[in-house]
Amino acid sequence: MPSAIPLSVLDLAPVCEGSDVAAALGNSLDLARHAEALGYRRFWLAEHHNMPGIASAATAVLIAHVAAGTRSIRVGAGGIMLPNHSPLQVAEQFGTLAALHPGRIDLGVGRAPGTDQATARALRRYFEGADRFSQDVQELLGWFQAAQPGQAVRAVPGAGLEVPVWILGSSLFGAQLAAALGLPFAFASHFAPDAMDQALLLYHRDFRPSARLQRPYAMLAVNVVAADSDEEARRLFTTPQQAFVNLRRGLPGLIPPPLDDIEAYWTPQEKAGVERALACSVVGGPQAVARGLADFAARHRPDELIVVANLHDHQARKASYRIAAQAWGLAGAG
Repeated sequence: MPSAIPLSVLDLAPVCEGSDVAAALGNSLDLARHAEALGYRRFWLAEHHNMPGIASAATAVLIAHVAAGTRSIRVGAGGIMLPNHSPLQVAEQFGTLAALHPGRIDLGVGRAPGTDQATARALRRYFEGADRFSQDVQELLGWFQAAQPGQAVRAVPGAGLEVPVWILGSSLFGAQLAAALGLPFAFASHFAPDAMDQALLLYHRDFRPSARLQRPYAMLAVNVVAADSDEEARRLFTTPQQAFVNLRRGLPGLIPPPLDDIEAYWTPQEKAGVERALACSVVGGPQAVARGLADFAARHRPDELIVVANLHDHQARKASYRIAAQAWGLAGAG
């Protein structure tokens, strides 16, 4: 049954065991073209640093590559970690992207560094931390406004260009800021779902209309691993499960292949932690995915869903997005 709620893609440009960064970047473009043909609305890439299994550190560069290789799907950042950058540089980068691809570029910004503290210092050595995030967002919005006569510094490109800015978050802070500034809000429920319901409540309750957005618009992220059977989907899902275990062990690495027996891999404590982190997941065959997505949307009532399938095998990842698109009734899914 077709849904009125748009479906989008969040890609981490996974670097898989047995592969390399070049293949990961090629796979991201291939996946974006696949998503475009299926009818997904957006294709977002996320900034992470010092993570061997994620190739999207230079996020704006990869967005340019994907946007140039597609025709209609919106391409953007989900997101840029603003504490790592000066707002002016971000405005110039995304102003350039918007000039190259008018009406197709999104800019989601978050206040986490997207990495460890040592790497955060290496990225922006003289920055004091994320406590200036609210001011940095407002400065960023200012650079996109039309330049005024006599303005000493302007974003070129950037000033006067329509670049939608989203606030990303996994806590109440992002929801409150998005509401106060009248911006769309995307919640990272695919790995940090604990505050999701309260964040949505605060965002809708406190939203103030702005020149950019008249009504609240909330997008939720959900892991979707779809396959021809429930059993195969559960097996594929052991890849992100392992990746989370490895991260919590302090051993981030390349994206591992699936396991036949995940229970032998983790401890009971690790299992409980990963299941809590990945609670917003829909895993199964076509019917289970259709039910799971419909139930999630009915329960949380998002304006849009963005789905994540961080799998080891690229063809399995493409198949997962195809099955999800068919379950959701997207126009290109057949």
